[in-house]
Amino acid sequence: MRADAGQANAEQKGVARLLWVLILVLSVHELRAQTAGQPTESAPIAEQHRKVIVSIPHRKLALVENGKVKKVYPVAVGAKHTPTPAGDFAVKTRLVDPTYYHPGKVIAAGANNPLGTRWIGLSTKGYGIHGTNVEDSIGQAASHGCIRMHRTDLEELFAQVEVGDQVEIRAEADAEVAGIFGDVPSAENTTDSATAVAVTVSQ
Repeated sequence: MRADAGQANAEQKGVARLLWVLILVLSVHELRAQTAGQPTESAPIAEQHRKVIVSIPHRKLALVENGKVKKVYPVAVGAKHTPTPAGDFAVKTRLVDPTYYHPGKVIAAGANNPLGTRWIGLSTKGYGIHGTNVEDSIGQAASHGCIRMHRTDLEELFAQVEVGDQVEIRAEADAEVAGIFGDVPSAENTTDSATAVAVTVSQ
């Protein structure tokens, strides 16, 4: 009887051990199933790269995201005697309903404000992308060096760019610029707004 009891006891311990192993395996399997598909903290997050490219000869601006052109807008660039600076810049400030400051003149936000409803300031002092109170100047070499846009275009662009975004202003049509904007318009199709458009105090 003692031998039978000992054998039964050993069998019970073996079954219990087997049950514990089975429970452990099932628990690990369930944990893996729950966490499968969840990103780990160390998983890299895709970073969105956004930049603005302005072509002075085309008088156009493109918003580019992750190497793809999202939209192209017509703009006004600097007049011959006040050219737009070429180079690589960044968005430094974003202002809604900006106040216009000029030596001896301050114009509050409103219909007469030369900056329009938005100001995207660049990392070179005094220059930016903004609206205008002279809509006919868009497409011309008309500004004091800044980039002017139609109101609706500017507000759309403003909502999509952030401080730190890259801004490239190109004075020549290289391969990238030509790929985005096409051929440079001929001289007959573009005019210097110094004679074509009445220049106001607007940048």
